[in-house]
Amino acid sequence: MVGRYDFSGMTDDRPLHVSRPGLPVGGLGDLLATSGIRRVHVLAWRDLDDPEAGGSELHAHEVMRRWAAAGVEVTARTSEVAGLPPDHVRDGYRVVRRAGRYGVFPAAVLAEVGRRHGPRDAVVEVWNGVPFLSPVWSRGPRMVFQHHHHGAMWPLVLPPLRAWFGSLLERRLAPPFYRGTPIVTLSASSRQDLLANLGHRPEDVHVVEPGIHSRFRPDGEPEAVPLVLSVGRLMPSKGVDRLLEAVSLARQSVHDLRLEIVGEGPEEGVLRQRAADLGISQAVRFRGRIDDQALVSAYRRATVVASASVSEGWGMTLTEAAACGTPAVASDIDGHRDAIQHGTSGLLAADSAGIAAALVEVAGNPARRSELAAGAIRMAARFDWDRTATEAFRVLASRADRR
Repeated sequence: MVGRYDFSGMTDDRPLHVSRPGLPVGGLGDLLATSGIRRVHVLAWRDLDDPEAGGSELHAHEVMRRWAAAGVEVTARTSEVAGLPPDHVRDGYRVVRRAGRYGVFPAAVLAEVGRRHGPRDAVVEVWNGVPFLSPVWSRGPRMVFQHHHHGAMWPLVLPPLRAWFGSLLERRLAPPFYRGTPIVTLSASSRQDLLANLGHRPEDVHVVEPGIHSRFRPDGEPEAVPLVLSVGRLMPSKGVDRLLEAVSLARQSVHDLRLEIVGEGPEEGVLRQRAADLGISQAVRFRGRIDDQALVSAYRRATVVASASVSEGWGMTLTEAAACGTPAVASDIDGHRDAIQHGTSGLLAADSAGIAAALVEVAGNPARRSELAAGAIRMAARFDWDRTATEAFRVLASRADRR
């Protein structure tokens, strides 16, 4: 189910910013043959089938399924999901679901220390706000996926005291343990954010851009009545309330502008009330979670895809839409700056008023929309999950090579 994404700009002639740490250029099979890594354990907060799963979980899945297809024995250790089995095999890799949202961290560490999930050659940690502190207890090859700094998100999702401690753990307490551990992030702007706010060393942080599934491609024309599409979890950090405000402002110029919201989450009731307060309920449709085919159709029908999120490691929904020929309007934040080529594949804006003006520029001007759509298709052509999985494994394999 793709409608849960939390997540999905560079000029075409800009070189891909991917670290190649000391191993020769080659495919995933070549790296596997020379690295000695055959069994990888991946620790993640949430699983792809979790109702709250988003871009981080999709990214891990796309990488793990390709590693498994190449011959790596992959075990993903994550938190339990109500109604789903504790052990599962998905696309060639094993999923072990144990413990709850917070208990998964000590439970996963104890399981790894006790080798309860079998032998391993390497550990990959998905650091999604709260770390598993793998450098403390794992002495073999290891790597971290860290998509972005969660600084702006902590007070939006946790009570003040827990938010303060979570931020302190992420910014100050945990980073010193990770010196010398390779960290993979998704964009150049997120890399700069991690260096500036978490104190990671430049030589430790590698940029490996995400891919786009081949199902996302142009087909047909957008709907005649202008449509803004929002895709993501309905939670405070996603800024859907600010997007509602922007749509309300934009409708003063583009009177028939509509908003379609794909995704579900705890903020849905608040957002419905906000739409009513703004007097635009009749122009807003909440679709909830939708499947892959419906998501592709939504991207193709939309005039523009939009995000007012306050923090992202990437804009995965923005690049998926771009591959379908739909330009984006989004908040000017790290991650979005790499997923959108401003002025060519979409537009970035600083606040609700700026997003409203950008929506008017795209939705109120078919020629401008066509120009941005062509730029979006050109930009999206560079992103490929096979390359993402290969380059991520290259970073991990560099640790085995060094050992």
